[in-house]
Amino acid sequence: MSDISSSAQEQQAALPVLDLRELEQPTHRADFIARLGRAARDVGFFYLKGHGIEPERLARLEAVAKRFFALPQHEKDAIRMANSPHFRGYTATGHEITRHHPDRREQIDIGAELPALERRAGAPAWERMQGPNQWPESLPELRDEALAWSASLREIAITLLRAFAEALEQPPHALDGLIDGAPAQLLKLIRYPGTSDEQQRQGVGAHKDAGILTLLHQDHHGGLQVERPEGWIDAPPIEGTFVINIGEILELATNGYLRATNHRVITPPEGVVRYSIAYFLSPSLEGNVPLLPLPPHLAKLAQGPESDPENPLFCEIGPNAIKGRLRSHPDVAQRHYGDIG
Repeated sequence: MSDISSSAQEQQAALPVLDLRELEQPTHRADFIARLGRAARDVGFFYLKGHGIEPERLARLEAVAKRFFALPQHEKDAIRMANSPHFRGYTATGHEITRHHPDRREQIDIGAELPALERRAGAPAWERMQGPNQWPESLPELRDEALAWSASLREIAITLLRAFAEALEQPPHALDGLIDGAPAQLLKLIRYPGTSDEQQRQGVGAHKDAGILTLLHQDHHGGLQVERPEGWIDAPPIEGTFVINIGEILELATNGYLRATNHRVITPPEGVVRYSIAYFLSPSLEGNVPLLPLPPHLAKLAQGPESDPENPLFCEIGPNAIKGRLRSHPDVAQRHYGDIG
């Protein structure tokens, strides 16, 4: 529990704070939609309160996540991601790569619980991303808590997605085509061990999220930073909120009117362990990203999606999804994707 009240934290926040309850209030809805649009356009990040997730549910997931990370190393390694062509499972500290450097965190990646697609000659490599998760045998409660959490946050994320469509002066369901196919999502339970080594401060290197929307719960330790024109700013925890940021898919769909924002996590100091729970709403792997017909006053501000030669954006969703995973997880790439160039 923070010593500073959540209202005081909100007043001190450098990022906007939005209340999802206002979306269902006729007297506040239009103002909420307008502020949502400004937050996405101007910052790309905001805090969300009033989301309806009970503190007890969060406490259960946090507790089971800590029990997972406390398991003997050999039990975690038994479900290491390198076992999975679907990029599911445990990653030890230093084994995920961002911007060519290892991230100082350990984590478990959990996606939609779906059967693997049958391998077909000539099929695109991204079809291998669909498949079941890996679960630790000695912690069966992790499966129930993680999948229930993902289901609830998916509902919140889709509510926000439709609110974003309205903020862009589109029909509320204009972006539903992104999520109409097989569900694609990712839940990461993450542990950041502290260090006194100034050369190992990369909890997660600077990056933009590749999906549609990210909903992040932070524990009471800070570390998340967002890139702004004036430099890197802290996004400290605010009790009872999620940190929300838009991903590159919305940047593509709006021809750059909305922009995904660089962010990073700084490793906590020695003796401190930081935990976070990140949910990523991703588009279904089949199909393409639609280009929204923005009204003229918005379209004139859309200068095209930002081009990064190290991370080009593709309109095809499957190729866009797999390129980043292969780059971040070379052990999975070597073991399961050695046949692709």
